[in-house]
Amino acid sequence: MMNSFADSFRGVSDVKAMIVHRNADELADAVAQRIAVLAADAIAMRGVFRVVLAGGQTPRGYYRRLPDMPVDWNNVHVYFSDERCLPLGDAQRNDSMVQQALLDRIDLPFRNIHAIHAELGARLAAADYAARLAHAMPFDLVLLGMGEDGHTASLFPGNPAMQLTDVAVPVYGAPKLPAERVSLGINTLNAARNKLFAVTGAGKSEALWRIARGDQLPAAMVKMAEWHVELAALTDAQIERSA
Repeated sequence: MMNSFADSFRGVSDVKAMIVHRNADELADAVAQRIAVLAADAIAMRGVFRVVLAGGQTPRGYYRRLPDMPVDWNNVHVYFSDERCLPLGDAQRNDSMVQQALLDRIDLPFRNIHAIHAELGARLAAADYAARLAHAMPFDLVLLGMGEDGHTASLFPGNPAMQLTDVAVPVYGAPKLPAERVSLGINTLNAARNKLFAVTGAGKSEALWRIARGDQLPAAMVKMAEWHVELAALTDAQIERSA
């Protein structure tokens, strides 16, 4: 049944690939190696690697492995998929997590870090980020996660931000606190040269099943993405439902 579910997911329109890993450590190793390969390719072709970093728990694993990868950090520029409208330096901000898990451990020039100024509030911060990204797109790689409800970045099911076409969008009324956020828009995510989801934890199985059935959750709206999924995220109950 595992192969049946994976094949069903891979068969969904506009899914580039689904790779199932035995555990979160194996997934983190594979994703870190994939990032290093894409970085080397982009730098060889264009002289720069522009990558959008994800927030959440799952990315911590591969962020912690990246300092050991052969990456030319001087030619890497990092951006953020979304940010919570909290004071600068707040521990719950995505840029705080990324700083601790990755940026403090690599020699990345400060000028190459392009944070979202979410402390300005969602509307102003989204407009500011959109203006600052004008020179950067299309991104070489967008790293993404998926919540139990199928959200990605800070694009939540049913939220009006999903309908906005701006480069970066203000998000209000998010079901998870803080309710006010900034996110890259769905069109911006789709414009990237490469999109990579990393999904861990049994709580994600319902959303994966729904995507395999064709439900248009926010994560499913990111087209031609490469999905790296931990085996635990595919529970027997959900696999049976997909059969």
